[in-house]
Amino acid sequence: MNTPDLHKHILDSLSTATVLVDDQLQLVYMNPSAEMLLESSARRLRQLPFHDWFLVDDDQNALAAALEMGHPFTKREAKLVTLAGHEITIDYSVNPMPQQYGRLVLIELTPRDRLIRISREEELLSNHETVISLVKGLAHEIKNPLGGLRGAAQLLERELPDKALHDYTRVIIDEADRLRNLVDRMLGPHKMPRMEEVNIHSILEHVSSLVTAEAGNDIAIQKDYDPSLPEFMGDREQLIQAVLNIVRNSMQALQESATEQPQILLRTRVIRNLTLGAEMHRLVCCVEITDNGPGIPKALRQKIFYPMVSGRAVGTGLGLSIAQSVLAKHRGLIECRSVPGETCFQLLIPLEQQ
Repeated sequence: MNTPDLHKHILDSLSTATVLVDDQLQLVYMNPSAEMLLESSARRLRQLPFHDWFLVDDDQNALAAALEMGHPFTKREAKLVTLAGHEITIDYSVNPMPQQYGRLVLIELTPRDRLIRISREEELLSNHETVISLVKGLAHEIKNPLGGLRGAAQLLERELPDKALHDYTRVIIDEADRLRNLVDRMLGPHKMPRMEEVNIHSILEHVSSLVTAEAGNDIAIQKDYDPSLPEFMGDREQLIQAVLNIVRNSMQALQESATEQPQILLRTRVIRNLTLGAEMHRLVCCVEITDNGPGIPKALRQKIFYPMVSGRAVGTGLGLSIAQSVLAKHRGLIECRSVPGETCFQLLIPLEQQ
């Protein structure tokens, strides 16, 4: 491989969005990361004036000045609007190239939204791991004396001559079993995932049929599937449980709020080059579960994945915690955004072979 080919290969492989323009601000080169960030191809952008696609909220003459004076500059937290109409926050650096290469300017763009999201995901994963570790410790401390209480109650029941008193020992035994089961549920699935090739749409269809059987025709379930999504390695039963917990939460929120024209949207897409926590994944399966219910109270949004946290008076607060544990075993995670009238849970699962 010769040097120019090597340099192009390096630029094409960078996760940093890189753009090269000439002294007329015509696009010369754009790497795939820049195409993804700007939501358009280099071929299309070459046909447009620079300021039609590089829409930032600062001085548009800054680039021209950089060309004229040959001075680099950096802009922090600029707002950029893509051709698709999405506003993103970026840092960008402008560096005029040495004269021997002609009057060219190299622009590097770093999405701040992505860095903020990565930080938020790392905090979410860290908090979830901390809570699960705490629960495991508590489970050990609780289940040991519970076993002793249950055993003592069984022995006492055998020794009591009056059968009428067995009702009291039975209460002790039943309550000890209930607490033990509650602790087990807080820990989530205790089995290691049984990995096999799974189809996410088959899982969603199964969950849809279960929820439809529960809710009847009261709630409309809409589907928007990406047929290009490949199969991936996963535990089908655990993934069904995770998706069902979230869809059932949406169903119950719609029913309890008496939402007019209640509906749940199941949507799938492929996301490329996505960082989950600290790990970059080339391909990620994105499942969105969106309802038009009242939304999650603001005070609960940062805590909904913790065990025993629920916005419902009769809720156990375990469904979302269990779902997050399942996704963690698949190297993924669940994110949530909620406003009145729309709540969306986003399940992100890497598609690389486990």
